[in-house]
Amino acid sequence: MTHLVIEGLTKRYGGQLAVDDLSLTVERGEFISLLGPSGCGKTTTLQMIAGFVEASNGRILLDGADLASVPPSKRGLGIVFQSYALFPHMNVAQNIAFGLEMRGIDRTERDKRTADVMKLVGLEGFAERFPRRMSGGQQQRVALARALVIKPALLLLDEPLSNLDAKLREEMQGELRAIQRSVGTTTVLVTHDQNEAMALSDRIVVMNKGRAEQIGAPDEAYAHPASAFVANFLGKTNLLNATVAMEGGAPMAVVGNFRLPAPVARSGPVKLAVRPERVGLAANGAHGLDGTVTSRVFQGLFWILQVDTAAGKVTVVRQNDGAQVPAEGENVTLAFAPADCVILDAAAAP
Repeated sequence: MTHLVIEGLTKRYGGQLAVDDLSLTVERGEFISLLGPSGCGKTTTLQMIAGFVEASNGRILLDGADLASVPPSKRGLGIVFQSYALFPHMNVAQNIAFGLEMRGIDRTERDKRTADVMKLVGLEGFAERFPRRMSGGQQQRVALARALVIKPALLLLDEPLSNLDAKLREEMQGELRAIQRSVGTTTVLVTHDQNEAMALSDRIVVMNKGRAEQIGAPDEAYAHPASAFVANFLGKTNLLNATVAMEGGAPMAVVGNFRLPAPVARSGPVKLAVRPERVGLAANGAHGLDGTVTSRVFQGLFWILQVDTAAGKVTVVRQNDGAQVPAEGENVTLAFAPADCVILDAAAAP
């Protein structure tokens, strides 16, 4: 069931277009991430949903109701900010119960809901603790509990994990997703971290210069990027110079000395995108893209090879399975399957 509808959402600041005609539907219980670099419009979009920023054009509908005339405090949304915004003079229980108190919930119900949500986020026994005596991960849980305790119609997360160190951030990603699934709250996350978005989301909205370049499931967007920007932003990719020509009624892609069936029926110069982990080392004498290894870097679980070819530099990720890895300066033959390639416009940035 569609829960949140965004129609032609636009925000202008003078002559600058921060969000450009964004349309999106979010199903009840879905976890959506707005993903992109700084300045792409993702935070502005979140602020318009929250009511902190007024839209220049477009509509935001929540359960069919237009939010344009609804003040932020009346939208019934739970919000977790990057800074957590906890009250330093209040203990954990008081911070969490604050929203309930402002809504006039009686003391007995406040205490019950506060205790329930503290258990949900793993804060049992911390009721009397003050924020200054808590770790970043614990403060993040308090902020999340405070947002959830009001039973929001929509949960908005603005870079909530960015202040945590890498290990704790990874742990909290798993906890956040588990909590969201257990309560079933529709959630919109803003992040610049592609790994975080792909780990948490049902769908991602990849934004660039105010526009949504692609909306889809993380694995679909990763495997089939709609543009060079998406291909490069969602992990690493190889953008190779290629030419597509019809041969015997079928499109063939010519990549250096490598010829393979093209995934689209389109002729002329193109960019061929293929992920590093999808590029293999072919056996000696096999048909493939010839090149020379210019560098190799050991990463424990895998090797990263850089290979110069006639189609451009190719990055290869090779699992550390104990097999011998080509040395720098060694000639190799690369191969990849048509199903692992995406054809992009020839003007795509290398």
